[in-house]
Amino acid sequence: MSAETEAKLKALGQSHLFDGWTAESPSSADKERFFKQVEHLDASYPGGVEAYVTNARSLLADSKAGTNPLDGWTPAKPAGETVEFASPSFAEYEAAGASELDGCGFVLVAGGLGERLGFSGIKVALPTQISSEQTYLELYCRSILAMQKRASAVAGRAVTLPLAIMVSDDTGARTEALLAEKGYFGLAPEQVTLLKQEKVACLLDNEARLALDPKDPCAMLTKPHGHGDVHFLMHDSGVLARWGAQGVRWVYFMQDTNALVMKVLPTCLGVSKAMGLDVNSFCVARAPGEAIGGIMTLTHTDGRAMTVNVEYNQIDALLKATVEPRGDVAAADGFSPWPGSINQLLFKLKPYAEQLAKTQGTMPEFVNPKYTDGTKTAFKAPTRLECMMQDYPKSLPAEAKVGFCVLSGVSTFSPVKNNLAEARKKSEAGAPTHSAASGEADVYGNHCEMLRAAGVALPPPPKVERSGVVVDDWPRVVVDPSFGATLAEWREKLPTPSAVSIAPGSTLLLQGDVSGLRIESLTLKGTLVIRLGEGARLTVRGLCEENAGWRFEPLTDGEAAPEELAIRGYKLVKEGQREVVYEAAGEYEVS
Repeated sequence: MSAETEAKLKALGQSHLFDGWTAESPSSADKERFFKQVEHLDASYPGGVEAYVTNARSLLADSKAGTNPLDGWTPAKPAGETVEFASPSFAEYEAAGASELDGCGFVLVAGGLGERLGFSGIKVALPTQISSEQTYLELYCRSILAMQKRASAVAGRAVTLPLAIMVSDDTGARTEALLAEKGYFGLAPEQVTLLKQEKVACLLDNEARLALDPKDPCAMLTKPHGHGDVHFLMHDSGVLARWGAQGVRWVYFMQDTNALVMKVLPTCLGVSKAMGLDVNSFCVARAPGEAIGGIMTLTHTDGRAMTVNVEYNQIDALLKATVEPRGDVAAADGFSPWPGSINQLLFKLKPYAEQLAKTQGTMPEFVNPKYTDGTKTAFKAPTRLECMMQDYPKSLPAEAKVGFCVLSGVSTFSPVKNNLAEARKKSEAGAPTHSAASGEADVYGNHCEMLRAAGVALPPPPKVERSGVVVDDWPRVVVDPSFGATLAEWREKLPTPSAVSIAPGSTLLLQGDVSGLRIESLTLKGTLVIRLGEGARLTVRGLCEENAGWRFEPLTDGEAAPEELAIRGYKLVKEGQREVVYEAAGEYEVS
């Protein structure tokens, strides 16, 4: 096999990989290690190393020539729906989507560490906020459990909603260990599948010569291929086929650190069902020039058409060359006409599986070499081919139904990706910080928005600065997903919302299995923690609680703190609270 692999590489123009090799050097063990790696790279890329090199040469030639991938394409507004949160149309879409929850499978793209944030662990192990310390992975698993419970009740049968997590060499073992340590956060181990993303070889030059690792001449230099690999993995692993056989009809793709990702799913499902969409991109209103892509329907001069994400650094030039001489400017509502793509995708499983069977999971790729000069003949450093999960629609036939959904009047997107120093700079410039501090504030805001939509009177939050990052100061409300997967469920459990009052600066934590919690009347000034075990049903009626509560305090310069606090720049000080805990099944009342 080694001789065959060597001959194959040389035929692909990769003879330089063997420069200096003799019968004695490298050692037979090192040679074997090298060929095993090459064979692994060959097996983990659709079409193998030969296809990779061929694709690379074509893309590198286009890059050197300065080929514009959007040349000949004209944009138009795509098909989609903008739904006002808590409106009558929202209620209709949410109800329609809730009836489809029994057919959902979830895909979490979680291949990254939190090093950019200043967190050395896996990103999904980060606390979404420090009041309850619930991690992102726990939140996602608990949300799936809540939807599973609702789906089972609606369907009148036991429903299991599967979860696939795309991991990497960096995150795979740690993700598996966290799940095992926490008992899969209530999910059955067999409903969770880990899919490991492999890396691809790096490229030395425009001839797509493969690069050796400068620290190890018997190893190829490799880098991640991009999150678009999730589609290949879903197909190649057999997960998609297995899900289809289990009755899964919808596949929902999520990013690793957006705590608001589940809030929109029922509505998004309802829109997909009503519009018959094969691919539904959940989007946000986009500011002109904002560094997120835009969804557009593109029509080519040769008649081809596709609805796809256009990267933010291409939007302005495309518009100026086609339909808008002013470029990326605002419409009458102050936002861009092009919905902002945030990589929350909902696919109809059957056409998705059929398409991947045709393509073997291959995704459109791109290359982004950094050249040493204007001749574009040499690279500053080895590059590689990349792919993005949101580019899947580029591979679809023209008849595929692709659209978008936007939920307006509410927060739905709060990624955590910037460290504290970057966040402070962005905050000073008035830009979204997408930091641990803003992500935490948006968790509280998310639950307060749900309370307000259910009828609870809460004043608009003031702006406060936490360690140099300006955020909205909502009451610190954290509600376990078991309370309700839809706004309709929240309203059922808050039958007299006018009798519920939460003072600014207060903290309300609803933890455990709060599916049996009903809050009829509550006045809170301070901190209240309600924690219920499975089967415990509690009615809160006429409860007035006032105590010293909890507060945030900035970390002082040089103060030793765990990473999850250091990336925020503040800590939680608990001065007073009331805890209401019922672990055993039964009927309870607090009044």
